[in-house]
Amino acid sequence: MLLEFKTKNFKSFVDETTFSMLAAPKQKGLDYSLFAVKNSRTSKGLCSSVIYGPNAAGKTNIICAMDVLKSILLRGHIRNALSVESSRNPATVALELIPNNSFDEPIPVCFSIDFLEEDYRIQYELQLDLGTFLDADYESKRTVLQEKLLINGKSVFNRKSLEIDNLDFPEDTSIHLAKDNADTMRQIAENSLNPQELFLTNGFKSIYSPKIADLILKWFTEKFMVFYRTDSMQFMGHLVNLKENTVYVEKTYNEAAKLFGISSNALGHIVDREDSKPKLYSIFKGKNKAVLAEIFESYGTIRFINMFPLVIRALLKGGTLVVDEFDASIHPMALMSIINIFHNDEINKNHAQLIFNTHNPIFLNSNLFRRDEIKFVERDEKTQKSILYSLSDFGTSGKDGVRKNEDYMKNYFISRYGAIRNIDFTPIFEKEPQSEHAEACNPKKSS
Repeated sequence: MLLEFKTKNFKSFVDETTFSMLAAPKQKGLDYSLFAVKNSRTSKGLCSSVIYGPNAAGKTNIICAMDVLKSILLRGHIRNALSVESSRNPATVALELIPNNSFDEPIPVCFSIDFLEEDYRIQYELQLDLGTFLDADYESKRTVLQEKLLINGKSVFNRKSLEIDNLDFPEDTSIHLAKDNADTMRQIAENSLNPQELFLTNGFKSIYSPKIADLILKWFTEKFMVFYRTDSMQFMGHLVNLKENTVYVEKTYNEAAKLFGISSNALGHIVDREDSKPKLYSIFKGKNKAVLAEIFESYGTIRFINMFPLVIRALLKGGTLVVDEFDASIHPMALMSIINIFHNDEINKNHAQLIFNTHNPIFLNSNLFRRDEIKFVERDEKTQKSILYSLSDFGTSGKDGVRKNEDYMKNYFISRYGAIRNIDFTPIFEKEPQSEHAEACNPKKSS
């Protein structure tokens, strides 16, 4: 379960930005699926969060930052990825896209994540020198400046001084080292430390504790489900070793698709000879025919059937599902039902979480989301910096206070909460548009 994510100097988020999934104090009502946080007497975790803000404010950059950290951790280094096929997020492949474009000198990019996995509270911090924006030539100079790991509030390692603490902690997850071997092991670790590789996934994993490293990487691989683009939402992990020209129809997904409103008899996956990857088909049993779903079904239906297995996976595994524009092309009533499932204590027994950004104001509802679950992103017009804040940050008293029985949607559109931009295209059309005339310029291209 995700508790907190922080980033700094990542694209438009220059100042340290905290995305919190911890319940704000003194919040009353809507106590659905609030999870008690281990190793904390008072903290509780949230099961959902929705992010609002105008276009180009930085909503997607929050999700992008989570995706980038996950990508760096799973490949174990800060060199550019060799393949672009596995990611729809260019910043995970070419890290020179990450630094803020206003800086002339390299400024460290920072990440920090705090989450629960099994019986452990894991806090991991990473600081990187990635050069300046679009400076691909800096790749060979990139450096991991700092890396820290804490488990249950206790330091495990600090890359800067390579202090390895609590070598026998947690129990049964670390390699036990005698004290007289500690200096030798540290020297081996220092000699193997590469400035562009993560200590967690390399030296620490191979020398000290593969079990702790694998525990963390397993959470990022299986439970931290980040989708930077809605069209990348597709889970094929349940479809393996399929035979050619055989239709695979899954009952649960089709029951959901029927409720959603598909017009074919069923939806199924088929592997043909030309392409080994399973493709989604609309099945017509009476006619004994199948048509590619992308031809017959609407884009919204295809999006739903690709998304629904991920919702099931998150609920079964207790995963954190993070989606950019989760509501794209899907009717609000279907989305409301999914959100309510995450809010249902009897169904969401594994502490699954749903995080998404949206432009749809229908979710600004005091009967649907808690104030600490509603986030806003705003971008300063002068500095072009993005800031993130929660509805609960306004408090409940004074003229700016927000109370739980207020009309959040109405107040948002009259700009009480910020994170909204008044747009009027009329002046453009009051004069003759110049759409057929372009000015020539020759900017320096980035390789």
